Amino acid sequence: MLMRLFPKELIMQEVSKERFIQIPEEIRDVYRLYRPTPMYRARGLEKALKTPAKIYYKYEGVSPPGSHKPNTAVAQAYYNMREGVEKLTTETGAGQWGSALAFGGAFFDIDVEVYMVRISYEQKPYRRVLMQLYGAEVYPSPSERTDVGKKILADDPDNTGSLGIAISEAVEACLKDERAKYSLGSVLNNVLMHQTVIGQEAREQLAIADDYPDEVIGCVGGGSSFAGLFEPFYHDKVTGKAPKDIEFTAVESTACPSMSSGEYLYDHGDTGRIIPLVLMHTLGHDFIPDPIHAGGLRYHGMAPSLSLMAEEGAIRVRAHDQVEVFEAAARFVMAEGIVPAPEPAHAVKAVIDEALRCRETGEEKTLLFLLCGHGHFDMKAYEDYLSGQLQPFTLPRERIQESLSELKRLYPWVSENR
Repeated sequence: MLMRLFPKELIMQEVSKERFIQIPEEIRDVYRLYRPTPMYRARGLEKALKTPAKIYYKYEGVSPPGSHKPNTAVAQAYYNMREGVEKLTTETGAGQWGSALAFGGAFFDIDVEVYMVRISYEQKPYRRVLMQLYGAEVYPSPSERTDVGKKILADDPDNTGSLGIAISEAVEACLKDERAKYSLGSVLNNVLMHQTVIGQEAREQLAIADDYPDEVIGCVGGGSSFAGLFEPFYHDKVTGKAPKDIEFTAVESTACPSMSSGEYLYDHGDTGRIIPLVLMHTLGHDFIPDPIHAGGLRYHGMAPSLSLMAEEGAIRVRAHDQVEVFEAAARFVMAEGIVPAPEPAHAVKAVIDEALRCRETGEEKTLLFLLCGHGHFDMKAYEDYLSGQLQPFTLPRERIQESLSELKRLYPWVSENR
């Protein structure tokens, strides 16, 4: 299955025991369009919060597609091109991953077919337009183009979609086309590894400022942006190179809380159960999230490596609802001028909370977070927030149990054999 879906080089990276893998020059050539990305000291936010904490943020919104996603999209497109692949199929939630892969495909002359979660397809039309400008074909998911999509629409014509459904459609489309491979924008080891260029740069940039974080904070949907920032610092910690004790905080949505409220079980990465079982924090592959605006945080599962680290206490997890998240984002806009995407706005909320705690205690911590994308395509979400139409939402425990009960019915052993 893996050889049919992915190029050999990415499979080798997925299981590699090498500590470092060199970046090919052809990938570096594309990276030079936007890397290194800037590191900012959030002095405006510090002043507004009256906090003794120092706040830094690494800003990935300067990439052409507007997020951190090209770091792996360009690499994946390159490795597929090297093996003669003519087409890539993929899914996207908010549209950042689809935009990035379309961008990468344009550079390496690969066709890209994107299945975009239907609610995001409707909420964020200009993300679709950007993908199309890069040459991609974009379809709302669930669609009538695949057997999985047809079945779901037959049962529920108004289905708003999920990343699990879109993944099933993209995988099915790949398996039906001999010219195609499948591309995934998060979760996998090789994807998270590609993103560590973020943390490696951040470490060097902080060294210029003669500083080092006490806490690294990032949003999590599938886990790639957070892993990309914190893993180089985690390597410092476990090898004894960190100059101080350092903590790592992952922030997710209360509408899709896979790590904070899901269970650590074997589950499928897709709704159609095409992808083999993996051990991760999950809400169940049948889970259909509510149509919150943070489309990139609506995946039912979490990267297996991050799931294990959360299970062992190496990282801690926070969850916030979308109203408090947008309140924090609006505060950040007024202080720093940059409009965050809804996903990293979750990290902004956690940073503000910690900075205010430092104000109360007088603790002089250094906080580092990842602003992994801009919110220029998310003005509808901000409009809803400003008009009072945005509502807080926390996923009820009953819905989680309902979704997981189906998984446990299919595989009674999942809770017993981890």
